[in-house]
Amino acid sequence: MKEARMSRRVTVTEVAQRAGVSVASVSRVLNGIAARPDTEDRVRRAAEELGYVPDAAAKALKLGRPLQLAIAVDDIANPVYALMMHGVEAGLLGSGSRLLVSSTGRRPADLLELVEGMSRGYADGLIISPLRRTPELIDALAQAPVPVVVIGDIGDDERLDQVRTDSGLGVSLAYDHLVESGRSRIAFVNGPRDTTPGRSRSAGFVGAAERHRREVLVVEAEDFTVEAGEAAWPEVAGTSGRRVDAVIAANDLVALGLARAALDAGRSIPRALAVVGVDDIGMASIFRPSLTSVSLGAHERGRLAAELLLRRMEHPGAPVETRFVSPQLVVRESTATPSTPSTTTKGDA
Repeated sequence: MKEARMSRRVTVTEVAQRAGVSVASVSRVLNGIAARPDTEDRVRRAAEELGYVPDAAAKALKLGRPLQLAIAVDDIANPVYALMMHGVEAGLLGSGSRLLVSSTGRRPADLLELVEGMSRGYADGLIISPLRRTPELIDALAQAPVPVVVIGDIGDDERLDQVRTDSGLGVSLAYDHLVESGRSRIAFVNGPRDTTPGRSRSAGFVGAAERHRREVLVVEAEDFTVEAGEAAWPEVAGTSGRRVDAVIAANDLVALGLARAALDAGRSIPRALAVVGVDDIGMASIFRPSLTSVSLGAHERGRLAAELLLRRMEHPGAPVETRFVSPQLVVRESTATPSTPSTTTKGDA
């Protein structure tokens, strides 16, 4: 009967101790090399009892075949993930690796299934950017049979390599910019609050509003999409009291939906309404008026994640590492006034 899964990966040495054979014997059996029948039985029984899973990455390197590396994101249709994937490809350049892309949807169960699938040889390493953080997912990633790097904030977990940014700080930079450009009533349109970006960006907005001693106006959209942004506009426009003259959206897609709905309603941008997004996707610069946005360095985060993954595969025992990418505010037409020309402002991570 298989024992309860441990909080770390079972080693070949532990299998050898359980089976009462040498590490070399375990290695031969697990690599398909013939051994005495009783030795094979003992090794396989010990591996099953301990829940041992072979390190697919090490095996691939040993056999000299190209590494199959996977990147998993929640919604492949979101352009920010395309930027991230290009960054991963840049970080893997020259490694001879193949990149597999998986769009997992929004259900935590789908992510857990993907992680568990690593033991079946789907990939030799995984880069994942989860929208929702759950204890079950973090534990599964930490116990995965292949090296894992997380793009995103999973807390100060010392079991996983991470690439993080501070999107709350990015929203705060946007708020400061709007105040400095003369905007007096600023609203925030969030995505779902049970997501990591939803929590972080909302906290950044509330903190900035309180720091400036301004009214806290928050509207929650149903999703991080253009359609959700459009649907949220009536609530933004109908807030009590005087009109909102600026809005910060949780991401660029929501911002573009808000801008389109506002323009359709006769609100001029930026004269009557300033709009800011987050992510700085390609559409931000080509939309008219072009969209002021907080860049969270999606390409750079992807590149760093690829570097961390290759490092982990080459040096499995190396200390866990977290790398940070600072947010940058890219000012464009959607918030411009004569006194605020287009520019870029960098924040500390």
